[in-house]
Amino acid sequence: MTNENGAGARILIVDDEPQIRKLLRVTLAAHGYAVHEADTGEEGVLQASMHAPELIVLDLGLPDLTGMQVLERIREWSVVPVIVLTAKDREEDKIAALDAGADDYVTKPFGMGELVARIRVALRHALKTAEEPVIRSGGLAIDLAQRIVERHGERVKLTPTEYDLLKALAHNAGKVVTQRQLLQQVWGSRHDEGDSHYLRIYIGHLRKKLEEDPSQPRLIVTEPGVGYRFLVQE
Repeated sequence: MTNENGAGARILIVDDEPQIRKLLRVTLAAHGYAVHEADTGEEGVLQASMHAPELIVLDLGLPDLTGMQVLERIREWSVVPVIVLTAKDREEDKIAALDAGADDYVTKPFGMGELVARIRVALRHALKTAEEPVIRSGGLAIDLAQRIVERHGERVKLTPTEYDLLKALAHNAGKVVTQRQLLQQVWGSRHDEGDSHYLRIYIGHLRKKLEEDPSQPRLIVTEPGVGYRFLVQE
């Protein structure tokens, strides 16, 4: 990777549709990415191990392995960002992919501008969070080492639960974090989607303390039916 926007990064496309692979190859190459391709799940796993890509675009509907099986195999040994590209738009499919370790998802048909933007975000997040003690978004600063949160230079008082929830979101900046993931990280493994009212209450608290306009959040946004996403603003 040559800069913070990911130019020069190696991207692996795993998709069985030649037209999709061609569109992605041409577009991503034009943005300065080095592109590798695979048209089956087995080939995708092999390419991932051979070329050590810095990001993978993965279709769920493959002819041999399912995309979920590919994702699970890769996650056994790699934390490379994975953006799922799928024609499946059901909430349960998105949640399953995210819970299995996907960083984001884009449904077909898709806009190339949106996909490229999500790729930039995922690459930037992977670069910055390697050893980033302070996460910044607009006027917000989260010091993970000292557990200090400041907004426009002023200290923000958070309860331990509010801080843990914010940390879980911010540490995955740009990524969709499912309700189940957040509940288990913050409240423990005994909690699942049935306890989502906890999240709604505490997300509301965080928005009141951190957002310029809590009714139109720009830091912590809702992915309906799936979870939440912390957005990094320049």
